[in-house]
Amino acid sequence: MEPVQTAGIASFLAQTDGIGKAIIVALLIMSIATWYLIVTKALQTLVTRRRTAQFLQFFWDAPSLQAVATHLGQQHPAEPFSHLTWHAILAARHHQNHGANKLDVAGNTAEFLTRAMRRVIDEETARIEAGLTVLASVGSTAPFIGLFGTVWGVYHALINIGMSGQGTLDKVAGPVGEALIMTAAGLAVAIPAVLAYNAFVRSNRLVLAQLDSFAHDLFSFLTTGSHVNDVASVTPLKTPPLARKGLV
Repeated sequence: MEPVQTAGIASFLAQTDGIGKAIIVALLIMSIATWYLIVTKALQTLVTRRRTAQFLQFFWDAPSLQAVATHLGQQHPAEPFSHLTWHAILAARHHQNHGANKLDVAGNTAEFLTRAMRRVIDEETARIEAGLTVLASVGSTAPFIGLFGTVWGVYHALINIGMSGQGTLDKVAGPVGEALIMTAAGLAVAIPAVLAYNAFVRSNRLVLAQLDSFAHDLFSFLTTGSHVNDVASVTPLKTPPLARKGLV
């Protein structure tokens, strides 16, 4: 009685050549990188949201910008909103103390503050979006890498069947079915990457929109004649209803 030949991943790995194994290794590396980014960025997003909520609650409840500056001077900014606030206050102080006697502080206070805040927002945007390029690349290329592995496996399976001269269905279906494992592996790598990329892009878009709205409120506080070095002249912070609704 002829022994039954088992088909599956183990059989495919045993019969594939170096190129097929290299494709499998590439998909494995992509999968590890994808899940590493998913886990780390998800945890980072959760921590950042919690810290942002705490800072915004403190900011809108603070009696003055001087109190905010003192708090940030004692506790280093650990999320985008406090980071933007700290650098905006430093920029206002710097322009107030040094004026426009150098090229990097040229212009009035509003122009200098706008440049400083825009630079911080750009830096935070780059930091928040770090790793998304990898997810997008994996999501777009993994299916094609898996498809290439399938085509390569089918080609070698048909070559071997032709050389053996046994073209019956049971001899063809096994190797061809095993080759389709590569396509399934490519899809298994790509689908989580695409879903995670879309989720992170949406989350980042909301955060950056809130950060931009907060920057407008902060800019208005710093350009209404208040001086963060003078506690007596600092305008008390009053929460704009629309701003609080959009930021919290």
